[in-house]
Amino acid sequence: MSVKLDQFDSWLTGRQGPAAVVLREYLIPVEGEDGVLFPPTFAAGDGFSGGYNIDPPPTKDQAWQDENVCLIDSVGSQANRIEPIFKEEPYDTLVPQVVVEAGDHRVNLLDAGHRAGDALVRCSELADQVNEAFRAVERGDYSNLASFAPTSLVFGAWNSRGEKGAQSKVPRLISSTIRAFNVLPLTRGAQYIPAIEYVDKGWLDEPKDKKTKDAYAAQGFVHVPASASHGGVIAKGGVRRDATLSLAALQHIKAGDNTEQTLMLRRYVLGLSLVALTAEPDPYLRQGCNLVINPEKPTECCEVYRSGERKPFKLSHEDAIAFAQLAAEAFGVGENQTVAFDKKKAKADMKK
Repeated sequence: MSVKLDQFDSWLTGRQGPAAVVLREYLIPVEGEDGVLFPPTFAAGDGFSGGYNIDPPPTKDQAWQDENVCLIDSVGSQANRIEPIFKEEPYDTLVPQVVVEAGDHRVNLLDAGHRAGDALVRCSELADQVNEAFRAVERGDYSNLASFAPTSLVFGAWNSRGEKGAQSKVPRLISSTIRAFNVLPLTRGAQYIPAIEYVDKGWLDEPKDKKTKDAYAAQGFVHVPASASHGGVIAKGGVRRDATLSLAALQHIKAGDNTEQTLMLRRYVLGLSLVALTAEPDPYLRQGCNLVINPEKPTECCEVYRSGERKPFKLSHEDAIAFAQLAAEAFGVGENQTVAFDKKKAKADMKK
């Protein structure tokens, strides 16, 4: 496919283009379709008892329902997995590489969870630039933000702790979530056995109270049983990644009143978004959760129009990169820079 800079312009102006591009990938555990996979666990709170996020949750009268949905990877987690590809070749030339140094630590902005709205950036030499960029967003000009943190326009950002007038919220254009359907939750037991019987052999004193017993257990000096802990789930209804590129949201991104610059900016952000949408996902989510494409169920991708009409859409990842390179060259990629974390700004931030 020969890629042209203006080939998606009908998506970027007017109301005739699609509202979104939607991708559905069917996944399976590397162990097989009926393999056990481990969802993330979440802390209790707000009526949630903690553990796996499965809806509907069990009640005192009814255990897990057969028809349920289990969160395998949240939209925020997916964004944080996809975004760092822009540190790697050939993607690294598409965006500026901004690094914040804090002592011995060097953190790329692409690894900061809240992107341009992250405390790491807010408390660095970039603070003034960040606040001015978000003020410009409030005025309808996203160009400044795109010049040093363009992925904030792709995966979203919220400068909630920024200066007054700069607390803008930039919506996500790419939303990706992995869910498992109709899961059967499992439990598991385990038994830790110390290498030697430290107490019986006289290497350690007999613990006299619970505090000492707990300390022995924490240090691995005594047997530690674990029962009915989280044992993963079997997804009887399959696992699916749903990813959406919101073109309707992209049309809200502007370079002020400059129509020509707005088109260049939207092409640039679209190019990055298409690269993110078509990138091969990392199969390793966490221990016990390695998910790959289900070869029996082809990936679905379509344009979705305001009328509800859906049209098949196909774009290779190589062509997405090629388009992104053309759009980046035309818009102009911001400069790479390394800035220092400012401890004084962090302390001042805590007093707000």
